[in-house]
Amino acid sequence: MKLMKVPTPTLATTRRDWDSLFDRVFRGPMFPDAAPLTNVGQIWEPALDFSETEKEYLVRLEAPGFHKENLDVKFDGNILTLTGQRELRNDMKDEEFIWHEREEGRFTRSLRLPAPIDETKIEASYEHGLLVIRLPKMTPVPKSRIAIK
Repeated sequence: MKLMKVPTPTLATTRRDWDSLFDRVFRGPMFPDAAPLTNVGQIWEPALDFSETEKEYLVRLEAPGFHKENLDVKFDGNILTLTGQRELRNDMKDEEFIWHEREEGRFTRSLRLPAPIDETKIEASYEHGLLVIRLPKMTPVPKSRIAIK
């Protein structure tokens, strides 16, 4: 039998789940006149995967609809911080939303890395709505035995 880690729900996913449940109950055919909910002022976090190989840590952040210039990756000490800004309504000024579920606005995600990494070799790429950050692990320095005089 193989054991798997189950991800802990974040505030954003928990809120989304409750909003979805609320919408199914109170925005369905029983309440046809109810106005749909919007995401105005909502705190949100894009989905993120954090994994490791023998040589590096990998962070993958789902960021569809972002311009590369609106994403920022910073590394300080052992903290990786990802920030971004997405605005969806700029090109939809003449539309009145009946339903709006896509997230927009600013987000910040921070991760504390479990081991030292080589800061000079960090790589970040953004393609097809996926931000991928490669964080190479530091090469361990072999311990030497010190002679006692």
